[in-house]
Amino acid sequence: STPALGTLKASESQRLFCLFYKKNLMNSNNNYNETNKKLWNDRTKVHFESNFYDVEGFLKGNSSLNQIELELLGDVSGKSLLHLQCHFGLDTLSLNRLGANMTGVDFSEKAIEIAQEISSKTNLKSSFICSSVYDLPNYLNQKFDIIYTSYGTIGWLPDIDKWSSIISKFLKPNGRFVFVEFHPAIWMFDDKFEEITYKYNNSDAIVELENGTYANRDANLEHKSITWNHGIGEVVSSLLKNDITLISLKEYDYSPYDCFHGTEEFKKGCFRIKKFGNKIPMVYSIVGEKRR
Repeated sequence: STPALGTLKASESQRLFCLFYKKNLMNSNNNYNETNKKLWNDRTKVHFESNFYDVEGFLKGNSSLNQIELELLGDVSGKSLLHLQCHFGLDTLSLNRLGANMTGVDFSEKAIEIAQEISSKTNLKSSFICSSVYDLPNYLNQKFDIIYTSYGTIGWLPDIDKWSSIISKFLKPNGRFVFVEFHPAIWMFDDKFEEITYKYNNSDAIVELENGTYANRDANLEHKSITWNHGIGEVVSSLLKNDITLISLKEYDYSPYDCFHGTEEFKKGCFRIKKFGNKIPMVYSIVGEKRR
């Protein structure tokens, strides 16, 4: 599906409310996986039914992929491709339609169930695995031509070195890693983009209480989220440390998703924070290659 988008920052009052619980929840990383899995299991049905994901359009033949990742991925026909944190599989299946041999991975049981149902309904042959990124070696023993992950994925992971090591493990020699993510500058702001509230670099976990979801702000959902901010330097250094050389690094002054507050669509499918215009980066991409 369209990749799992990152958490929208809670209001100041919600943030302060959650700070009360932070010592009990997250002096270490012990509870983050189950807390976030509950969040994504609860979100899945709402997302599946939302206009944001447009499952009906996908079933009629529309692709969920954006121009950014299509250009970075290039021709995937006949390639084996591993899609990490795939949510309920629309991007995975869109790549399948382009001829790739797809394996999608997500830790949400409900998301994987829906992904398998859509795969069956569309007669596409993608494989889906229910696993966290970190646990994937327990469920998969295969190397891939391309590994892809995008839009709001690494914020859910505390350890970027471990993430990079998993990517390196599952890439073939000279295989490519294609990554598109919301820019870490975006996650420094509060949800209304009124002030800088969070550090650019990774430090403590960010524990928040949220209502609704980016795909339907009015949805009857209330949940805790536990996330981390990761600067671009942290990500690039970690990939290099794990034998993935950098081919390209790009920054974009727009988002292909209308998932933030106060946006304007300045051209079709391109969104910016209206008050900032093109003054801040909103997305970045990395293409890397696995050394032999």
